[in-house]
Amino acid sequence: MPDRESSQPSLFSPEALARLSRATHAWEEGPLAATLGKSPERESSFAASSAGVERLYTPLDVAALDYERDLGFPGQFPFTRGVQTTMYRGRHWTMRQYAGFGTAEESNQKFRYLLGQGQTGISVAFDLPSQLGYDSDDPMAIAEVGQVGVAIDSLYDMETLFEGIPMDRVSTSMTINAPAAVMLAMYVAAAEKQGVAPARLNGTVQNDVLKEYVARGTYIFPPGPSVRLAADIMEYCAKNVPQWNTISVSGYHMRDAGCTAAQEIGFTFANACAYMDAAIERGLAIDEFAPRISWIFNTHNNFFEEIAKYRALRRLWARLLKEKYGAKDPRSMMLRTHTQTGGSTLVAQQPENNIVRAGIQSLAAVLGGVQSIALSCFDEALALPTDEAQRMALRTQQIIAHETGVTDTIDPLAGSYFVESLTNALEQQARDYMRQVDEMGGAVKAIETGWVQSQIAEASWQTQQRIDEKRELVVGVNAFTEGNAERPAIFSVDRRLVDHQLKRLEHHRRERNPAEVNASLAALKGACPGTANLMPPILDAVRAYATLGEICGAMREVFGEYRPPTVI
Repeated sequence: MPDRESSQPSLFSPEALARLSRATHAWEEGPLAATLGKSPERESSFAASSAGVERLYTPLDVAALDYERDLGFPGQFPFTRGVQTTMYRGRHWTMRQYAGFGTAEESNQKFRYLLGQGQTGISVAFDLPSQLGYDSDDPMAIAEVGQVGVAIDSLYDMETLFEGIPMDRVSTSMTINAPAAVMLAMYVAAAEKQGVAPARLNGTVQNDVLKEYVARGTYIFPPGPSVRLAADIMEYCAKNVPQWNTISVSGYHMRDAGCTAAQEIGFTFANACAYMDAAIERGLAIDEFAPRISWIFNTHNNFFEEIAKYRALRRLWARLLKEKYGAKDPRSMMLRTHTQTGGSTLVAQQPENNIVRAGIQSLAAVLGGVQSIALSCFDEALALPTDEAQRMALRTQQIIAHETGVTDTIDPLAGSYFVESLTNALEQQARDYMRQVDEMGGAVKAIETGWVQSQIAEASWQTQQRIDEKRELVVGVNAFTEGNAERPAIFSVDRRLVDHQLKRLEHHRRERNPAEVNASLAALKGACPGTANLMPPILDAVRAYATLGEICGAMREVFGEYRPPTVI
């Protein structure tokens, strides 16, 4: 995409800008120079932020800003000021908390508790074996069953997970990637058991496997087959589950792995282009699937940069879809995003301080205009969150929504010289990263060579260096460390739940029809070498009660497993 130059008159007249330039120079040469001579400035806490921070911002920093072109009105292109016309004056963001542990029965009780506390959507955390496509009784899985999320081995578990929860009235987000097609199939089949048609389902499956290769590591297959499966979901849902967000392209995990805000935008959009290109190659028009693309981004501690980031995200996405992909439907150009406060910003020392961090981060997300928020709980640096921590996180959102007044007007920081300058800078830097990825042949090639991974690793190392050298202070870690010995009560998963899950799985295998399972797995395996959409045979296997491990195993036999490059 070409860099964007000003071709329209700015908000400020040339005469006014000239006068301001002279006045600024006089201030710098006079009062500022005298003050600096007596008392040097401290270094910015965020000296290494994506955009850099100047001491003062004036109209000179946004002289090329054109209101209609660069800002516009809420609900209208380029959506800088929000994707809804009335934003939070009409409806607050969806309040979710990321939850799930142990067995489906235990997580079902947790979901019911959170819904009873006023949560307005469900966000499912899966355990590591489920994320990697292993059954709970697999030797590779046994130590991790139910530890960081809920164990889902089959449709039987998915039915239990949503027992008593009306799937046509609750929005569900599932954080699952490599086996996303299998989990979505289980969700659709479980809804059918409740009498809910796929067309009535509302929610999101993350389905963003490319970021797994550079950040989280819960991949299964090589990038090529993985992108194919992601596009299969997009195609299938466009035709059968029209209210479902088919992919939630994620910058969150790359940011927690150490990348900058600009890299978070650029790399995430590069991945999104790979998915869109794959969907277009199979004959889908951009406006058939782009309206159901959703996002998850990460909010860290640099308050104003995070606000500007969400504004830059919306504007860049709108321009990308209109100019590069030729989208006509305004919904295709609307970037609707969930955000979670920064998990990597949580610290084990003085963990109660994390309540403040998450509160400030969520306020930045609200001022940035996001559609859904989950707070990382204050005790998550130590263990899975307790009920008290989950409740505190939800109450934090409710206080922001109902007690602060920040939802009374739309995009309240628009026009700030600082925020508008940051917005412009982040958009331009993100474009630069996208251009570099394009020059390498796209996101898959950039990941396969290890370039994206090395960029994130370098940014992470630089941040750690600043913390180690105390150029960046983290309260309770490298400054103000008194009181570090205190630790709150932490949650632990009862290991008896693991035994219970293994017994459930054993019982499930005895009760199903082996012939139906084997036939469905054979059909799936036979479809993998071709180009047909794999969602129908996966659904058939799920309905036959084949397990997650069996279904992913059938695909492993054809696609193989990914082995990452060495990144130095």
